[in-house]
Amino acid sequence: METLSILVVDDEPGIRSGVKRILAGHSVSFPFMDDDYLFEVREAASGEEALVMLEEAPPEILLLDNKLPGMDGMEVLEIIRQKKMDIMVAMITSYASLEIAAKATEDGAWDFIPKPFTPAELKSSIDLITKQYFLKKITRTMKEEGKKIRYQFLSVLSHELKSPLNALEGYLQMIKERELGEGLKVYDAVLDRSLQRVEGMRSLIMDLLDFTKIRLERKDEKIEHVNLMECAQLALATIKPLAIQRNIAITCTGEEIYYDADPSDLDIMFNNLLSNAVKYNREGGEVEVSVHRRDQVVEILVKDTGIGMSEQEISQLFKEFVRIKNSRTRGIAGSGLGLSIVSKIAGLYGGHIQVNSTPEKGSEFSVILPLS
Repeated sequence: METLSILVVDDEPGIRSGVKRILAGHSVSFPFMDDDYLFEVREAASGEEALVMLEEAPPEILLLDNKLPGMDGMEVLEIIRQKKMDIMVAMITSYASLEIAAKATEDGAWDFIPKPFTPAELKSSIDLITKQYFLKKITRTMKEEGKKIRYQFLSVLSHELKSPLNALEGYLQMIKERELGEGLKVYDAVLDRSLQRVEGMRSLIMDLLDFTKIRLERKDEKIEHVNLMECAQLALATIKPLAIQRNIAITCTGEEIYYDADPSDLDIMFNNLLSNAVKYNREGGEVEVSVHRRDQVVEILVKDTGIGMSEQEISQLFKEFVRIKNSRTRGIAGSGLGLSIVSKIAGLYGGHIQVNSTPEKGSEFSVILPLS
C-alpha cells in the first residue's frame, strides 16, 4: 500500500471535514498497478495558508476551491504553475464559467468537482486523479531510465571501442614503420592481434545493434513459423570456427519444433547463448545444445563445461551493461549486453531464462517459451 497526501483548500469547514470523512479508508486500485493507494487528508482554509503548506510539505493531490477569501483558487493555481510544482490539482467549486474552466485547465488542473458533491462523485474524481498520478509517475520513471540507458550506451561504446582502436592504431604504425623488419612473416602475430581487436569491436557493435532493436524496433517485427532446430544449427555453424580454435566440441540434439516468432529474435538468442558457452568455456571443453517440447512450453537448453559462476554473480547476470569480472573472465571481451538481450527476447514471447551454474564446473542456461 502507498499513501498519497491530499490537501483540501476550502473556506467551508463542512467541505473540508466532509472530504476527510469520505476518503477515510478509501483505497484505489487498478489491474495495472502494483499496489493500492490510500489517502491522508490535510486541510487549509485559505489560499495563503495553502501556499505555506505547499512549500513545507507538497501533497500529491490538491483539491482547490476557486472562491476563497483573499487569494482565490485561480491565483493559487497560477503560483503552482509558475513554481512548476509537481501536484495533481482538482478544482472544487459551486460555479465556474467556461472561461475559468479553460484557464484552470491551461494552468494544470486535472479535474473539476462540483459543489455540493456526493461521496460517489468525490471518490470517482479521486480515482481518476490517482490513475493519472500513477501513469505520470510511470512515464517519468521510463524517461529517467531512458536517459540512464543512453548514458550507459555511450559510455560502453566509447570505453570499449577506445582501447581496441588505440591498439589497432599502434599495430598498424608498427607495420608501417617496419619496426620488426622488412619480411611479412614477422608481422603475423601483430596481424593476428589486430584481427582479434577488429572481431571484438564487431561483436560489441552487433550487441549494441541487437540491444537497440529489442528496445526500440518492435513495431518492425515479422512473425514467421520458424524451425527452432534449424535456428540452433545455424547458430552452431556460425560459432563453430571459434570452437574449433579452442578445441571445444559442440553437440545439438532435440526435435523439430516450429515456433511463431521473428526469426531475427531467435537468431540473436541462439547466437548469444552459444557464443557465451564457447567464450567462457575451457580449452577442450564441451557445449550441448538441445531443443525439446515439454507440456505446453519449448525448452532451449545450452550447457557448457566452462568456468561457471557464483550465486552472487548469477544475480547480476541479466542486467544491462553488467559484465562478470573476476580472474577467470579477465581477457574475455564482451559488452555486458548479450544475456540481457536474451532475457528481453524471452520476455517478449511470454517466456523467461534461468541458469544453474557451479564455479569451475560449468553453466546450464534454459530458455522457456510458451507454445500458446
